[in-house]
Amino acid sequence: MSGTVTFLSDFGLQDDFVGVCHGVIARIAPDARVIDITHGIAPQAVLQGAIVLRNALSYVPAGVHLAVVDPEVGGNRRAIAVRTTGGGVFVGPDNGLLMLAADELGIAAAHELTDSRYRLPEVSRTFHARDVFAPAAAHLAAGVAVDELGPAVDSAELVRLRLPEPELGRAQAAAVVLAVDRFGNIATNVRARHLETLGIESGDRVEIRLTLDRYYAVAANTFADAPPGELILYEDSNGMVTLAISQGNAARLTGVRAGDELRIARE
Repeated sequence: MSGTVTFLSDFGLQDDFVGVCHGVIARIAPDARVIDITHGIAPQAVLQGAIVLRNALSYVPAGVHLAVVDPEVGGNRRAIAVRTTGGGVFVGPDNGLLMLAADELGIAAAHELTDSRYRLPEVSRTFHARDVFAPAAAHLAAGVAVDELGPAVDSAELVRLRLPEPELGRAQAAAVVLAVDRFGNIATNVRARHLETLGIESGDRVEIRLTLDRYYAVAANTFADAPPGELILYEDSNGMVTLAISQGNAARLTGVRAGDELRIARE
């Protein structure tokens, strides 16, 4: 097992949560390298975390992938480690967070994190990232085999998230907002091929229909294709069709959040 641990969470950086988890890993596996993918996932936004984790994997080393967005901490959800066919291991809650990425890589085995040797001596009800997940990730990075962490779990029984598909009509696409980044860019489940089906090409004006409001944007390839302050619709670096404002904040303008619906139509 590689001595690299990637780390994703919704903890933010204002509190000590991330630093404490780093400390736990360092005490158990002092030679492990920890790469923070992000701790800016919106609170409890499991689907957003799953998408970001999947998108990031092509750019980080194989190793242990620690991910914690855990609204049901202390409840009945399982703590798991999922080994992929390429040898990397995902560690986190069994709430779908890990599975978009793990399924894409191929699952070799899954185990529940129950062995007390690979936890901290005392486990709180509300901070399993520190007491359960970070120790397990560190032990894996230090060379412990996945099957030592606890009993095997049928991978077919692991929780999976349904990634919604856009609904395509003759003249519009009904989309779901998957994520909003810190710049206010609004990523949807629409892909470039869906825009092509609607006959929308770069330079076309499009109508963005929300529940109560309508906005107009330009289909663009990059921010430089529009003057500052203009709404654009473009394909982001992860292939998601995204609504943004050139040098502005589209989420602030529209009030759109992850999970909201919008419609995209050619003007």
